[in-house]
Amino acid sequence: MSRIGKLPVKMPDGVSVLVGDDNVVAIKGPKGQLTQKIHKDMRVSVEGNIIRVERPNDSKPQKSLHGLSRALIQNMVDGVTKGFEKTLVINGVGYRAQKQGKKLVLTVGYSHPVEIQEENGVEFEVPAANRIIVKGIDKQAVGEMAAKVRRVREPEPYKGKGIKYENERILRKEGKAGKK
Repeated sequence: MSRIGKLPVKMPDGVSVLVGDDNVVAIKGPKGQLTQKIHKDMRVSVEGNIIRVERPNDSKPQKSLHGLSRALIQNMVDGVTKGFEKTLVINGVGYRAQKQGKKLVLTVGYSHPVEIQEENGVEFEVPAANRIIVKGIDKQAVGEMAAKVRRVREPEPYKGKGIKYENERILRKEGKAGKK
């Protein structure tokens, strides 16, 4: 049996679940509401404050879908209760970020500032000029937005200048060897 799929999803207080037609799971919590369509072969059941996902047979694709479905539901529960966030760090002389209304304005060495609009329930926070926090309740949307911000100026391997994730390690290369 799938190790992840067989684990029950525990719902904290203040979270409600509704399993609709076509396996559409709607989870509502203190931070908002998320919906996700689960594969038609998976059976989602709610017993009290526990959500269980069951599969029809033990074939390889069904086992994969079983774990995926359970993980998606767990991420939805975590999102509506705690939320998700990713921190980005900007390295480079003169590189900085600032928030203007619902826009993130990045000055990262181009001839013009780059503006990124908040979308999909994801918001930006700029506690310092070289730190950006991407927050939201949907884990996938937060990850996509953080990747979009990082793509503006990916870190380069010689000096490490650019936008990187907080815990990301950049493999550094040695510069050009001088004449002897």
